[in-house]
Amino acid sequence: MASAAEQLAANINWGAFTKAEELQRRIWFTLGALIVYRLGTYIPIPGLDPVQLENLMNTQTQGILGVFNMLSGGAIARMAIFALNVMPYISASIILQIFTTVSPRLEALKKEGEAGRKQINQYTRYLTVGLATVQSYGIAIGLQSQGHLVTNPGVFFLMSTVITLTGGVMFLMWLGEQITSRGIGNGVSLIIFAGIVANLWHGIVNTLELVSHGSIPWFGGILLYAAVIVIIVVIVFFERAQRRLLVQYPKRQMGNRMFGGESSHLPLKLNTSGVIPPIFASSLLLAPLSIINLFSASSSAPEWLSDVSRWLQHGSLPYMLLYASGIIFFCFFYTAIVFNPTDTADNLKKYGGFIPGIRPGKKTADYIDYVLTRLTVVGAIYLTLVCLVPEYLYSVYNANLLQMGGTSFLIIVSVTMDTVAQIHSHLLAHQYEGLIKKARFKSPRGR
Repeated sequence: MASAAEQLAANINWGAFTKAEELQRRIWFTLGALIVYRLGTYIPIPGLDPVQLENLMNTQTQGILGVFNMLSGGAIARMAIFALNVMPYISASIILQIFTTVSPRLEALKKEGEAGRKQINQYTRYLTVGLATVQSYGIAIGLQSQGHLVTNPGVFFLMSTVITLTGGVMFLMWLGEQITSRGIGNGVSLIIFAGIVANLWHGIVNTLELVSHGSIPWFGGILLYAAVIVIIVVIVFFERAQRRLLVQYPKRQMGNRMFGGESSHLPLKLNTSGVIPPIFASSLLLAPLSIINLFSASSSAPEWLSDVSRWLQHGSLPYMLLYASGIIFFCFFYTAIVFNPTDTADNLKKYGGFIPGIRPGKKTADYIDYVLTRLTVVGAIYLTLVCLVPEYLYSVYNANLLQMGGTSFLIIVSVTMDTVAQIHSHLLAHQYEGLIKKARFKSPRGR
């Protein structure tokens, strides 16, 4: 039998949205913050020749940098103040998560609750500043080496570029935290989502132009759009899929009353690692490839660098094989980091819960690990296919719609589902408040 909360959620009145003033304020604040972010992607860093920058980016963003340009909402192609987006913050968060599992001090902070979480967040901010400074300096050096692109090269340009790009990362990190606390959903995820969606329309229009000009046959155009729809449906299905392990709690008598004897479920997601494996795998591939392409463009570069650059181009067979191997590896690696079967089994034993037919303690941990491993195998296959199908179709048809790749589709679908869930929870809370007020208003008359 469904609980009162589940019945209320199933019969939720979406007309109550007009009465939920707090939810409306949160939505308007989120939209305003995202508009500020989009305006920042059109403000270029100082000291660059716009004509030379356009000529450079027209060739560079068609290849490897196109993926990062898509995630940044086109800020890299314009070399805007938000060119780094929130990627240093995401990298810092992942690094801190990894170090939490190997550092006893960070692990102790994680178990301290809210105070420990705030301290880890502070460490994440410090690491973000360091990563953003290093990446900004690398970008400044790269821009200064591109001939007449920089109008006044020198120490002042390097300093101003590092300060501008690092400041842009810190502002976006602050903006994401404001969206999280005063808006709806995860602010950092919504910022990435806004950047991807902003370029989605250009991909759709570009694909339609290629079909109309005959560069892509009409059957190929239909296949592309059908593939996008199928990929989105598959992502929705697998992201919602989970394996529920039955957990039983024994009955306990306290005084004259009997407690417990209830059953619940331990949900294990099919894709526990989320979008981290594709991001890590693409980053590990794209970073060295960017360096190889930079050196291979020189006339004095050895011939083998050009061969490596050609073999590992975006959409080639060696690239896709390495990409798939990286996704599968990080699926298992990151799942082992974020989910500890031993801790879960200890928590169940602590509160008297057990899985029917499995002894508490180590046997329960082994069983959870066995189930989680099988789920991770299916999840890794799912992520690999979702990421490789767009890569293959992009290599065949060269359509910008699929240059986004499976990672972008994963982010779009996941963030959309999370945002809808957040709005749903706010409406549910508003409906609960209305029921409580009605009950308090009717209670004196009912006596």
